[in-house]
Amino acid sequence: MGNVLAASVPPPPSPPPPTSGLLPNLEKSDSTEILQSSSNFSDSLKNPGTIEDLHKKCKDVFPANFEGAKLMFNKGLSNHFQISHTISMSSIAQSGYRFGATYVGTQQVAPSEAYPVLLGDIDPSGNLNANIIHQFGEKLRGKLATQVHKSKFTAVQMTTDYRGDAYTVSLTLGNPDILNGSGVFVMHYLQSVTPSVALGGELAYQRGPAVPGGQVAVLSAAGRYTNGDSTISGSLGLSGCHLCFHQKASQQLQVGVELEINSRIQESTGAIAYQVDLPKADLIFRGSIDTNWTVGAVLEKKLQPLPFTFALSGMINHSKPQFRLGCGLIIDTERHEGKWMVRRYHRRSTEEKEEGKQEEEMEEKKEREKEKEKEEEKEKEKEKEKEKEKEKEKKGVTE
Repeated sequence: MGNVLAASVPPPPSPPPPTSGLLPNLEKSDSTEILQSSSNFSDSLKNPGTIEDLHKKCKDVFPANFEGAKLMFNKGLSNHFQISHTISMSSIAQSGYRFGATYVGTQQVAPSEAYPVLLGDIDPSGNLNANIIHQFGEKLRGKLATQVHKSKFTAVQMTTDYRGDAYTVSLTLGNPDILNGSGVFVMHYLQSVTPSVALGGELAYQRGPAVPGGQVAVLSAAGRYTNGDSTISGSLGLSGCHLCFHQKASQQLQVGVELEINSRIQESTGAIAYQVDLPKADLIFRGSIDTNWTVGAVLEKKLQPLPFTFALSGMINHSKPQFRLGCGLIIDTERHEGKWMVRRYHRRSTEEKEEGKQEEEMEEKKEREKEKEKEEEKEKEKEKEKEKEKEKEKKGVTE
């Protein structure tokens, strides 16, 4: 009945249309402003790069020390191809001659980037280091790195980076061996949360017969905060913590601070470095000092108008009687213009190789020091046992 009565009653008259129309316009303007602000915020977010380059600004300030004498001759054969000859003499690293080549393709993605990139070097014994970098489309990039030592592939690494508008996903596969079921798989993800903050994570999985338990997985978080000329980056995981701070004080001065904490071996190291760039003097100086009382410095001076660059390296450890001195000369000749891209990739590859060699040398040193400490402890224990035996013999004689 109620429904029938309600249906029989005529509907109320519709309200008159608003004369001013302020309320609907206000609602529309609020919604459009929210949509515009959200779209502007999303547009302001840029690609954060890769986690591999998370600490790059701070790392570039630290000097790349070397030991011994080094002579490098770079020759540009065309706008896309360059060769290099390197002669090094060292008491620590491998000495001898190496031939290198770098090729940069014609697919120019940015004013300072072109693909594909092929670079490598080889010594008279046949030991080869090779890298291939190529970009597929606008967002997908691949990299293949391999090392050949004594006619055997000692290391193979394949990396794929997908760069979105505000995020980057990276997949890395290292030393895959299907027959033995071993290899390393690493996945990186970095997201721009705000124009100043980027957050991400890393998942590393290793499998092989030499791994305790047959397999192991490590998860860590990473982040970066940028405020003007200051950058703070860090990564935190079960194995330790890595923090970096970079400050560009002026056009000539940069400062970097680094802290590494390894919870597995219970060691922590802090270091501070600075870089002074004097364009008028064609001089770059980098220096660093760490908590192990290791002081290092590298000076690079261009000898204009000659195509020479003189490099002087020095490193000393005050807690241990260790001192390293290096002297190098780089000759860079050109016949054509526009070789800056070739030199850029070639110098980047040489710097990465030198950093890798330094890390390997530091790891070898640590292992040697640990072995020495173990041997010293064993010798001390043997001496204590001998003293105890002597005391027992003395007691037996007195009795």
